Amino acid sequence: MLPLLPARSPSRDGLDGMLRTAKVPVWLPWPLPAGWLVSGFAGAGDDRTGTRGCAVALCGPNPLGGPGDLLVVSEEPGMGLGAGLAGLRGPDPGDGFTLGQPDAFAQVGSHDVPLWHVDADGCAVFAGEVEANWLWVLLWPDTAGALLIEPLPLRDLRDPDQDLDVPFGAPSPRLPA
Repeated sequence: MLPLLPARSPSRDGLDGMLRTAKVPVWLPWPLPAGWLVSGFAGAGDDRTGTRGCAVALCGPNPLGGPGDLLVVSEEPGMGLGAGLAGLRGPDPGDGFTLGQPDAFAQVGSHDVPLWHVDADGCAVFAGEVEANWLWVLLWPDTAGALLIEPLPLRDLRDPDQDLDVPFGAPSPRLPA
């Protein structure tokens, strides 16, 4: 496991800082769910090998009422960023989490990515795999998991020629200080 890096601000500078060192996708739901804002970035890595675990934080209205928080994490296996943010003990979702049918889907390009529910306290956690990296989707409160009734469209912000007008909000309390 590599060191957890300080959270980056919810701003263009924070995003650009994440993109400069990211070795894994920096996933952003796009288009954003209605009323949602980007609320920060976090990563795990070091100066020598770069950021090998990336988290994008968002906040907005919970479909079932009240506020909601969403973290989308991409990481190399064994990094532990997604599991740590979800409050899990191990670095990965655990053995057997892919047994049975997927519980939700993300959409990357024209491909549906299966996501399976991972047991966690206090939030809805889903995990899957994209291009040999873990994809985690964490939602607070757990009822915000209703956002995944439809596949969550994701874009890798490292891809060139994207001119997205990303709306930023207040810093997320879900990211490490």
